[in-house]
Amino acid sequence: MLLLHISDIHFQHPICHTNMDPDKPYRAHLIHSVRMQVAELGPVDAILVTGDIAYRGLSSEYEAAFSWLVELANAAGCTMERVFVVPGNHDVDREVIRRNINLQDIQQTIANCEPNRREQVLYAQFSDPISGKTLFEPISAYNEFAARFGCQVYTPDHLFWLQDISIDERVSLRLYGLTSTILSGMNGNDTRDSLYLSPLQTAYVPLEGIVNVVLCHHPPDWFMDYDDIDDTINERAPIQFFGHRHRQRITATNGYIRFSAGAVNPARYEPGWEPGYNLINLTVFEDSAKLYLNIEAHLMNWQTSPDGFHPRRTIEGGLVNRHRISVPCFAQYHLHQIAPSIQSQQEIQLLDSPTTTDVEANMGNPKTRQLILRFWKLSTSQRREIARGLELISEEEIALSESERYGRAFLRAGERELWDKLEQEIQKMERQ
Repeated sequence: MLLLHISDIHFQHPICHTNMDPDKPYRAHLIHSVRMQVAELGPVDAILVTGDIAYRGLSSEYEAAFSWLVELANAAGCTMERVFVVPGNHDVDREVIRRNINLQDIQQTIANCEPNRREQVLYAQFSDPISGKTLFEPISAYNEFAARFGCQVYTPDHLFWLQDISIDERVSLRLYGLTSTILSGMNGNDTRDSLYLSPLQTAYVPLEGIVNVVLCHHPPDWFMDYDDIDDTINERAPIQFFGHRHRQRITATNGYIRFSAGAVNPARYEPGWEPGYNLINLTVFEDSAKLYLNIEAHLMNWQTSPDGFHPRRTIEGGLVNRHRISVPCFAQYHLHQIAPSIQSQQEIQLLDSPTTTDVEANMGNPKTRQLILRFWKLSTSQRREIARGLELISEEEIALSESERYGRAFLRAGERELWDKLEQEIQKMERQ
């Protein structure tokens, strides 16, 4: 499986719609570079975008971003339904925060409470019908964009998204798309330790044949709860993708590998300015009845004379970073290694039993994601007619934003096994 990891594209209105956009050459060179790489490595299986897709969180910026992602996916040999996104601080419309005193108060309530109460306070605010929606108002335009990929977030039970993508019949990646922007823009520009992630977004359990993967814009050291978040993610997610820093780095240990993306379009006045992207190839390897993932990472960064993206060399002078991680297998676990709170064999077995989480995880299926993308290409009235006809939304949910309304509808389609009927209805509308 070949993954393309990009971050910090920063489409900026209105210049991104003109021929004067000074960042356009770097995006064009990146597409050319990806096309050259896949000619050698094979087509990309999934594109992971770790935030800052827009610059001010405006709808017009996401229109430009979507068009460019279509070009990128075509060059990568990847379908658009295999694009996964998370929000960054530039996906936050800070004007919304500036104009909304209630939102400012909610953010301050979370940020200023005692650390040992912050998780409970966040949960209370996020779960409240009014406060929760207010918290997500600054990323409304992002959510409309992300909904096409099934990556929107909403209250009171969807603070992050998760989806599975299969490497082969034995091993799958479970992607966790985290929301690191809840407090972003609270006091203008974010500073290190000014954000909050919380244990609500790190409750990953070990499952046989499942490798947990985290996608998050901000690295752990940008959070108030840095120590806890860093330790927990490192322990529970063997593969990690971050953005924000505009520095292209790999951190690898026996337990995990962390990719920090170089920005596609960092600010050109930044010290150490250096656009970049990552290509990561994953293959399943069996040794002594244990499964491992072999990881080969190609870090591509910008160089001039001639302009273009070129491989970043490893410390040893090579062109490929190689690493290996083990795939979870219950035969390898002892009681105390899974979780301190587990007290019985029955509880261990529950970790491997189907849960409501599985419905969302299964939406990573390429056919399902293609249906979601097709659904969003229909008109507003067509989407509503299909959802109401299949009873996937209630009358009360008509008042919700489309991203939340249909996010819930898709989950119900999965719970009720209505994907085939949904496809039939979409086909009818597409013929009209």
